[in-house]
Amino acid sequence: MAPLKFCANISWLFTELPDLSQRIYAAASAGFQAVEAAWLYDTDLQELQRAREATGVEVVLINTPPGDVNAGELGLGAVPGREAEFRQGLDQALKYAKALNCRRIHLMAGRVPVGTNRMAVAKEMEAIFIHNLNYAADILSKEGITGLIEPINTRITDPRYFLDSPHQAAGILEKLGKPNIKLQMDIFHWQIMDGNLTKNIHKYFHIIGHVQIAQVPGRNEPDSAGELNYNFLFNTLENHDYQGYIGCEYKPLGNTTDGLGWIKDYWTHNKRVTAELNNLHL
Repeated sequence: MAPLKFCANISWLFTELPDLSQRIYAAASAGFQAVEAAWLYDTDLQELQRAREATGVEVVLINTPPGDVNAGELGLGAVPGREAEFRQGLDQALKYAKALNCRRIHLMAGRVPVGTNRMAVAKEMEAIFIHNLNYAADILSKEGITGLIEPINTRITDPRYFLDSPHQAAGILEKLGKPNIKLQMDIFHWQIMDGNLTKNIHKYFHIIGHVQIAQVPGRNEPDSAGELNYNFLFNTLENHDYQGYIGCEYKPLGNTTDGLGWIKDYWTHNKRVTAELNNLHL
């Protein structure tokens, strides 16, 4: 049973540093061998490449562009009338992903348009999302890249986000039927929307392509006070032989490095276990 692999989400961690390329260096110094980020598009691509190459850190995941943030947009994948802009955003994400050797892109669904009823537009938005995902799947397959869709909770984080539960996402993936489009499991969002994490991990494990973590309800370090027992959840993923990355997408309670005791404990424990197993086989 291999230990879990973690990546630092540099849109959330190491924000003591203003630049994403600087945060790559900070993540490497803290012991991370991989990073992920939401949107890299305001950062010079060559600077990001230099940081990645200098540190040897793998870039695991980026998101498609959000659209017009000032207009309240958060992705365009399921938004009516925005298909052309979704494709333009996918092209931009693909450019960055290829330059950084990143093999996963989160294809953001977006929000229910202001002034419309969620139930009234649900079928239309699902059809548009599936259409756009089908297009993305064909483009990404040529590059060996996996697309991901992520449910975001509508109870706390984003009341108008279209994709809000693992069950909805799994139904869309079943209709889509593309093996290179998978489910992004953010445990924070799943707990808020549905709970029942152990059963849902087991039920949807075969379509999970990426995992992200944060404590509930504060969205802080996984060992901070909250509802979730991450030792149990990590053991659950280990027992399922999860081979992908786990993104640390949380808000540090203080300095990022000071709050990394939980992952250093995990790394130390697994080094000790590995050493003991190696000694048994000598």
